Amino acid sequence: MDHKKEDHSAKWKDRVGQIVLILLGISVIYAVYMLFTAPSGVPDNGFEKVKSDYVLTLLQCLVGVIVMFIPSVIEKKFSVDIPDVMEMIYFVFLFCAIYLGEVRDFYYRVPSWDLILHMFSGAMLGALGFVLVSFFNDSEKVNMQLSPIFVTLFAFCFALAAGTLWEIYEFLADGLLGTNMQKFITADREVLVGRDALADTMEDLIVDALSSLAVCIIGFFTLKKKVNR
Repeated sequence: MDHKKEDHSAKWKDRVGQIVLILLGISVIYAVYMLFTAPSGVPDNGFEKVKSDYVLTLLQCLVGVIVMFIPSVIEKKFSVDIPDVMEMIYFVFLFCAIYLGEVRDFYYRVPSWDLILHMFSGAMLGALGFVLVSFFNDSEKVNMQLSPIFVTLFAFCFALAAGTLWEIYEFLADGLLGTNMQKFITADREVLVGRDALADTMEDLIVDALSSLAVCIIGFFTLKKKVNR
């Protein structure tokens, strides 16, 4: 029965992954085409896209295609069994963040779309931190038994570090390619300055911290209960 459930989960994971990969691939082709046809400079209205917008779309879609294969690479290289459900959630997150967010403009069309995704990613990264440490704890090749509080601290720091690296990537992309990943330019093309310009980055990091903390607290009590058995 368990094997049937695992096979069913694996099939759904593969289907979701294939759909997301196809959508990102189509979006890459579309973005490349629009780079040659879209106008340059500043758009006349908040909904018109210019070349820099399609540079961002192309960059995000290419990154999305690459990072889709990270779970399978980790599993093969380190012999880590990442749960199929977690991989499927990861694919859904990429679909929401890249395809809906960048390609379909949900970051501008849906209020707080960015914060919702960071809440989702913070929780997901916190859970992934627990999976990684649990693998080493349960591995016979590594003689290591970590306390629940240390595992929780690692998972929390892992999620924060990943979120920080993403913000660094956004900052570098905006500076080098002239994109607007950190949303310092509004949909009405108003350029934010000072504290307002920092708001998007800091809100993202705060939401990452709170969502990962919530997952880590749940994980801590779950591990503590398991140890005390």
